[in-house]
Amino acid sequence: MLNSQKEPLFKLIKSLSKSEKRQFKLFVGRLEGNTNAKFLSLFSHLDKSELYDEQIIIKKGIVSKQQLSNLKANLYKQILKSLRLNPAHKNIRVLLREQLDYATILYNKGLYNQSLKVLEKAKTTALEYEEKNLAYEIVELEKVIETQYITRSIASRADELAVQAKELSKLNVIASKLSNLSLQLYGLLLKVGYVKNEEDYSEVTEYYQDRMPKYNFEELSFREKLWLYKAKLWYSFLIQDFLLCYKYANKWVMLFSEYPKMIEVNPVFYLKGQHYLLESLFLIKHQTQFEETLDKLEENLENGRIIKNDNTETLGFVYLYTNKMNAYFLKGAFKEGLVLVDEVEALIEKYKNRLDQHHIMLFYYKIGCLFFGAGNNKSCIEYLGRIINNKELKGREDLMCFSRILNLVAHYEEGLDFNLEKQLKSTYRFLLKMNDLHQVQKEMLQFLREVTDIYPHQIKKAFKNLHTKLKVYEDHPYERRAFLYLDILSWLESKIEGKPVDKIIQEKSKVLLR
Repeated sequence: MLNSQKEPLFKLIKSLSKSEKRQFKLFVGRLEGNTNAKFLSLFSHLDKSELYDEQIIIKKGIVSKQQLSNLKANLYKQILKSLRLNPAHKNIRVLLREQLDYATILYNKGLYNQSLKVLEKAKTTALEYEEKNLAYEIVELEKVIETQYITRSIASRADELAVQAKELSKLNVIASKLSNLSLQLYGLLLKVGYVKNEEDYSEVTEYYQDRMPKYNFEELSFREKLWLYKAKLWYSFLIQDFLLCYKYANKWVMLFSEYPKMIEVNPVFYLKGQHYLLESLFLIKHQTQFEETLDKLEENLENGRIIKNDNTETLGFVYLYTNKMNAYFLKGAFKEGLVLVDEVEALIEKYKNRLDQHHIMLFYYKIGCLFFGAGNNKSCIEYLGRIINNKELKGREDLMCFSRILNLVAHYEEGLDFNLEKQLKSTYRFLLKMNDLHQVQKEMLQFLREVTDIYPHQIKKAFKNLHTKLKVYEDHPYERRAFLYLDILSWLESKIEGKPVDKIIQEKSKVLLR
C-alpha cells in the first residue's frame, strides 16, 4: 500500500471539482470505445476511494499488477488533457502556448503567411502581459519562417526581428538571474532562518551581492522589477532588517497597482506580496497599517479580484488565517484569538492534500502561542508536541528550536517539572546539533535548569535578574530573533508584576498606538 498523500494520481483525482470530473468523463466518452476503457474504470474506483490501495485495485480486476504503472500514467495524462480544455484553466500562458502550437502546425503545412499572422497577434499579447520568455520563442519561430517566406520587406524585417530578439534575450537573462537569486535566498530563509552572527551576515551579503546582476532600473518593466523586489525582500528578511522588509514588500504590492492587469495573470504573486507586506508590518509592530492591509487582503479574496482556483484558494487560507492570528498577537488578545482554532483545524483538514508540512506546523506553533498567552499551557504543550515529534519536517530549524524552548516554558508554567531536567538536556543537545544556541537561549535554559531549586520568596528576584540579562538583547541584530518567536520579556514582566501575559502585551500595544 502506498501513502495516499504521496500518490500523485490519487491526489490529482481528489483535487478535481465536480464539474472537472464530469468534463473528464465527457472527454473520455467522445471517442467510440473509450467508454469502457480501463483508465476510466480506474478513475471511477479512485474517485470513490478514501485511500489509495493497489491491492484492492488488482483484486477488483481493473488491471493486472504488471499493467498498473502504465495505466496510471495514461490516466494521469488523460486527466491533464481534459483539464487543459477547461475554460477555468485557460490563462494567458496556456492561450499563448496554444497560439504558438497553432502557428507551428500552420508552418509545418507550408502556410507561412497564416502562421506569421497568428504569431504577430500572439507576440503582441505576450508583450502586453510581460510573458517575455514566450515572446522570445515567438520571435525565434518568426525568424525561422521569414527564411522560408520571402517578401520585399525581408531586409528590414530581419533587422527588426534581430533587434527584438536581442532586447528580449537581455531582459530574459536579467529576469532569470534575479529569479534564481530570489529562489536561492528564499531557500536559505526556509532552511536556516535569519542570520545568526557577523560571519553569517558577511556570507549572506557576499552571496547576495555576487549574484545580483547589473541592470538599468529604467529599462526594467513589471516582471524584472517583481523579481528584483523579491530578491531584496528575502535578503532583508535574512539579515533581519525589517524596515527594509517593509520597504520592498510595499514596492512589490505597489507594483501591481502600477500594472493592475497583472493581478489576473499573476494572482499568486499578488497574494504573496500582500502576505509579506503583512508579515513585515507585524515584525515592526505597525498595528494600524497591519489591520488596514489585512482588511484589504480579506476583501480581495472575497470580491473576486483574485481569480479563484485550487492554488489561490489554498494560499488564501494560509495567508489570511496566519495574519488573523498575528493580529491577535499584536493586540495581546490571546483568549479572543482562540476562536480561530477550530476553524483553522477544519481548514487544515480540508486542504491537507495541498498543504506542505512547513505551513501546517507553523499553524500549530501559532495555535500553541495563542494557548500559552491565554494561560492554557496543557493545550500549548499538545500543539508544540505535534511539531517536536514531526519526523517529516525538513528545514525551518528556527521553528523547531523555539517550539522546544516554548515547550519548556509551558511545562514550567504548568508545574510539570518532574521530567524537566530530561527535557532541558534534550533541548540543549538539539540546539547544539542545529548550531542554534544563542545567548538568549543559553540564559533561558540556564534559568529553567536552576528555577526548580529556588525558594519561593526568591523567585521574583530570579525573574528580574533574567529580565535584566535578556533586555540588552531586545534590539541586538542577531539575538533579537528569539523575541520574534516567543515574547520572553513580556512573559517575565508578567511574572514580575503578577499580571497575565496578555495584559502586559495589551498595555504595550496601547503605548505603540499613541
